[in-house]
Amino acid sequence: MSVLIVIPARMKATRLPNKPLAMIGDAPMIVQVWRRACEAGIGDVIVACDGEEIAQAIRAAGGVAVLTDPDHPSGSDRIWEAVTKVGKADQYDTIINLQGDVPTLEPQLIQELLTPLANPAVDMTTLVAEIARPEEHENPSVVKAVIATDETGRAGRALYFTRATAPTGEGPRYHHIGVYGYRRATLEKFVALPPSPLEKREKLEQLRALEAGFRIDVRVVDTVPLGVDTQEDLERARSLLGT
Repeated sequence: MSVLIVIPARMKATRLPNKPLAMIGDAPMIVQVWRRACEAGIGDVIVACDGEEIAQAIRAAGGVAVLTDPDHPSGSDRIWEAVTKVGKADQYDTIINLQGDVPTLEPQLIQELLTPLANPAVDMTTLVAEIARPEEHENPSVVKAVIATDETGRAGRALYFTRATAPTGEGPRYHHIGVYGYRRATLEKFVALPPSPLEKREKLEQLRALEAGFRIDVRVVDTVPLGVDTQEDLERARSLLGT
């Protein structure tokens, strides 16, 4: 299995302007994420960015940055453009989509994405963690993954993703963590599809894959990495990283 980790990043975040270049410790946030990806030790790492500011930060740290169309509608489109610009067409058979705003991500979580792809029937992989905070069950900002777990309770198949409180009844609910592993051919097919009805309704891009019949397998992990969307999140990330 040859793996390419792609980190999409853009400067146009609305809630936290210039977020990728916000300093956390000794480096911009995008560099901190790049470091976590390199620490996973599973393959090559590139940053797919929308301009020279992010590219310069990554190159100064010794990384590889690929400039992409600033007007891409989604991170998946940005990733695919970067993939087509790097190496030969068959050089990488597995693509990891790692968001550029998770500087506290534990590198082993990236490794978890590869395990389900040993099954040739699996098209995509992602991560979830059991919801522990009561307020998250009804929070629409917390995406829930409805999954059919195996006998271990640590893996399963995604049946649906929603912002609603689901599934109903007694039992665990799972907080979706927005990182993905794709087979290269799956990613190519995915970005060629138009947005699907449920995707537009829930504003969740992964529903396009489910509606198209792709199989998404899930690994259950113990923690949800902090996603930085606000100044408060940024200060928390700085605290968690000891700065």
